[in-house]
Amino acid sequence: MKKEPQNKEIVLAEHPSGVPTQSTFKINTIEMPDVKDGQVMLKSLYVSVDPGMRGFMDKGHIGYTGQKFNLNEPITSRTVAQVVKSRNGGFKVGSIVHGRLAWQKFQSINSDTLELIDPDLAPISTAASLLGIPGLAAYFGMLKIGRPKKGETVVVSGAAGSVGGIASQIAKIKGCKVIAIAGSSDKINYLENELGLDRGINYKKTADMTAAVKQACPDGVDIFFDNVGGEIFDAVFANINKKARIAICGQIAEYNASAPTKGPRPMHNLINKSALMEGFVVFDFKDEFEDAKKQLASWYNNSELKYRENLVEGFENIPTAFIGLFSGQNIGKQMVKVAAIE
Repeated sequence: MKKEPQNKEIVLAEHPSGVPTQSTFKINTIEMPDVKDGQVMLKSLYVSVDPGMRGFMDKGHIGYTGQKFNLNEPITSRTVAQVVKSRNGGFKVGSIVHGRLAWQKFQSINSDTLELIDPDLAPISTAASLLGIPGLAAYFGMLKIGRPKKGETVVVSGAAGSVGGIASQIAKIKGCKVIAIAGSSDKINYLENELGLDRGINYKKTADMTAAVKQACPDGVDIFFDNVGGEIFDAVFANINKKARIAICGQIAEYNASAPTKGPRPMHNLINKSALMEGFVVFDFKDEFEDAKKQLASWYNNSELKYRENLVEGFENIPTAFIGLFSGQNIGKQMVKVAAIE
C-alpha cells in the first residue's frame, strides 16, 4: 500500500539581524492541501535560493515586485514543480511548471502565476537557473546596459555565482576580454579553466584591489557588471574608461548591513568619464523574456554557454542552502532538490 505523503512548510520565524541563522526559520508539518476548481496541486522539485531574498526578511520591507515575508508565513522563491492533481484544463497531471511558490512540499494554487516548462529546451532545473531569473538578469544586464563590443574589457564581480558566471560568458561570446572577481581559489580555477575567462582575481587574497584591477585591465574597464558592491565596486570604479557602462545587478556585500555603508561618491568620476551607471531589476524587461530564453537555450545547446548548479538535497536543508549564500559556499546557482519527478 502506497504511503500517504507528508506535507511540510518553512516559515519566517523571526526578522534576522545581520546574516540569517537557523533560528530565522521554522519547519512546520501541515495538512495536504485541497484542490478547488481552477487549481492545481503541485509537488516541489527544485527550490531556488537567492541573495536578494534577504531584504524581504526585514520588518516592513517590500521588494521591487511587492514581495515581503511576514512572520509565521511561508517564505516564497522561484520553484520548479510537478502537477500531481489538476482541476484546471490547461495543466495536465505530470506537467512541469515553475513560478514563485511557497516553501512547501505540496501546495494548491491558481494557475495564473505558473508557466509550463518545455523539457526539450533544456534540463527542467534550468527554469530556476540558466533560463530563469539568474540567466535573464545576466542576459539583460550585460546586453541592454553593458552593450558589449568586440575587444572591450569587461569586469564582473561575484563572477562564480548564478548571475555572474552567465554574464561573464555572454561578454566572451560578444568578443570581449573578461576579468572575473570571486572569493576562492576553486572559484578562480572554475572561471579561468572551465568557463575560459581571461583572468580571475581572488579578492580574499588581494591586499590592494584597485591595483589588482588596474594590472588585470591595463587598457581600463569598459563595462562593469556588479553583483557585489562595497569595496569591490570602489576598486573597479576607480579604473573605468571614458564612456564606460556600469550595470548594478546586486549588492550582496551590503544585504546584511544594519545601516547603509559609506564609500566614495561616484558622481565626479561619472562626469569625468562620461560614464553610465544603471541599476536594474530583471522584470524591467519582462516583455522580452521568451526571446531571451530562446537565445540562452541556443547558446547552451551549441556549447557556447555553460552553467553549474550547486544542488543541496532535502526540503529541510533549504534554510542551510540560503544561509550558505552569504559565506560564498556556492559555485553557480544555489538550489535545493526537494523531490524527483514521479
